[in-house]
Amino acid sequence: MKITKSAVIGDRELSIETGRVAKQAGGSVLVQYGETVVLVAVATSAKPVEDKDFAPLMVDYREKFSAAGKVPGGFFKREGRPTEKETLSSRLIDRPVRALFNEDFKYETIINVTVMSSDKENDSDILGIIGASASLMVSDVPFEASIGAVRVGKINGELIVNPTFQQLPESKMDITVAGTKDSIVMVEGVSVEISEDELTEALEFAHENIKKMVTIIDELHKEAGKEKKPLSPKEIDPELDKRVRELAEPKIREAMNEKEKMPRYEKIDEGVAFVTEQLEEEFPEMEKEIYLVYKELQKEMIRDLIIKEKKRLDGRSYTDVRPISIELGVLPRTHGSALFTRGETQSLTVVTLGTKEDEQKIEGLEDSHYSNYILHYNFPAFSVGEARVPRGPGRREIGHGKLAWKALRYAIPSTEEFPYTIRIESDILESNGSSSMATVCAGSLAMMDAGVTIKKQSAGIAMGLIKEEDEFFVLSDILGDEDHLGDMDFKVAGSKDGFTAVQMDIKIKGISIEIMKKAIQQARDGIDHILGEMNKAIDTPRKELSKYAPSMMKFTVDVDNIGMVIGPGGKMIRELQEKTDTKIWIEDDGTVFIAGEGHGSAEKAKAMIDKMTEVPEVGKIYDGIVKKITDFGAFVEILPGKDGLLHISQISDQRIAKVTDKLKMGQEVRVKVKRIDPQGKVDLTAKHIN
Repeated sequence: MKITKSAVIGDRELSIETGRVAKQAGGSVLVQYGETVVLVAVATSAKPVEDKDFAPLMVDYREKFSAAGKVPGGFFKREGRPTEKETLSSRLIDRPVRALFNEDFKYETIINVTVMSSDKENDSDILGIIGASASLMVSDVPFEASIGAVRVGKINGELIVNPTFQQLPESKMDITVAGTKDSIVMVEGVSVEISEDELTEALEFAHENIKKMVTIIDELHKEAGKEKKPLSPKEIDPELDKRVRELAEPKIREAMNEKEKMPRYEKIDEGVAFVTEQLEEEFPEMEKEIYLVYKELQKEMIRDLIIKEKKRLDGRSYTDVRPISIELGVLPRTHGSALFTRGETQSLTVVTLGTKEDEQKIEGLEDSHYSNYILHYNFPAFSVGEARVPRGPGRREIGHGKLAWKALRYAIPSTEEFPYTIRIESDILESNGSSSMATVCAGSLAMMDAGVTIKKQSAGIAMGLIKEEDEFFVLSDILGDEDHLGDMDFKVAGSKDGFTAVQMDIKIKGISIEIMKKAIQQARDGIDHILGEMNKAIDTPRKELSKYAPSMMKFTVDVDNIGMVIGPGGKMIRELQEKTDTKIWIEDDGTVFIAGEGHGSAEKAKAMIDKMTEVPEVGKIYDGIVKKITDFGAFVEILPGKDGLLHISQISDQRIAKVTDKLKMGQEVRVKVKRIDPQGKVDLTAKHIN
């Protein structure tokens, strides 16, 4: 039976329908907003998977080209591997859902999100979050609570819910917020230097709209919800639990005294081996259960250290940022480089300056476009001491790279100011917490080292949380263990004048606005500290580019002169490129890009184009070349492609009988523009010219 629930969100109706399509799935819904429609279907395995100690959940978001009335490109003419947008949307949907997925539910679960219709106004990723929540609630999966999600924009000082694609370029922020009826569970977005108060206001505004969605999802659940599958809680023998804790506590305490990550991990591994060996006869073939109790005790002890002893693993206070070191120009043949180290997290970031042809084409359901700013994040296994064969960027690398891309986007200069394609590449060489935020810092520094005219430095920090009942502690610049064993990972990036990117994930059921305010203010203080250290290393971009960077220029010519510069069949532009050793691009609006291998080549090409497109001026003297001789005078080329008539009476101060008495083909002659008639014909004179 078809059941539909709806609510007005912003100025559009949101509807959620179940019972009409995909009825053999564990749960399915159609979500519509405007004319964008998303199908979300949940499917689970027939039997639980017992050998996993994490939620066996996967989200797969896909966009059909037909949704926007397009035919896919390529030989096969069908959708292929996930695009970057699809991967990022999958992550965006996964994160709030995973936070409320019951850890004792051991059935493999896949949430399939398919964009069936796109009106090119409303982004379908938000509908994916709403649909995932609704489909889980009506399915046989024991999901904790309904989730709603909105995108928040701010135009002309007014907050807007779910701004359209057309509105977003004018918006000061683009922040996605997901939450339950009582709290926030996920935040991600980009902004143009917003304040702490503006961010808090946006979160509160988002939550008010989220509550409306939660209401209709709960109504749908009451009317169409299925019986839930059973949970599979892990039963641990109480005697085993007791014995492991007795043996493990001193070993974990000893490991916690190690301030550095790798020695601490070695002690932890030694402790696991010791406890397992000691209990081998008493509890045979119980290695996994022993390990689970050991890790649970480790989590409890680290949390107690923070809550009860007011200490952190590396000895810092709650608000301290780890020591920072910065090296610039570490790679001699790159255009710009920076080695940024914060504690045991290290990013080596390189900036490469490219030309117009290096721009990245972005395609999707919306109209395709080109971007002259690219950021790639790499996380090799050796950065955490592991031996794994690299398989290319995964969801984590793509997500972390995009977050850093958002954080630095506001600082990228316009092409008018800096006409290069900018590629930032971050290689994480060591990792112990917040490598994406290290990438933000290193990327900002490397751009300054490359001479990119960024507006100001940007930095990032990751905030953590330990919460027990009504007591909570916000941690600045978290370690990997504090992320893994804590309750929140809240990444915040920005300049001295405001935040530019945020991303929050949690492991508990929700975060109150009170906690968010505390974390936001503490993040602001941490960013200011990091920026201070960065500005000690470099506070303004280098004045000159690397000698290995291409020479690049951008300017405009009159649209009427485009054909002249290109020439018939591209003849003129090819000659220009050959003579000056450059590459030249001309766009339909007259914008010209010139890239040269060496300094001076682009300037030479520009000078030649300026000469070609120069407009003759009355009274100006030119060194011309005789191109044609007639009985009544000679036609002299004074500018490339521009001839003027030098009448026989204007060739000499004395009267001459024939033009050929004074001039011959190809001869250079100095002339002055005497007159230009309304049709653009130019009359020249060679008389009385010094």
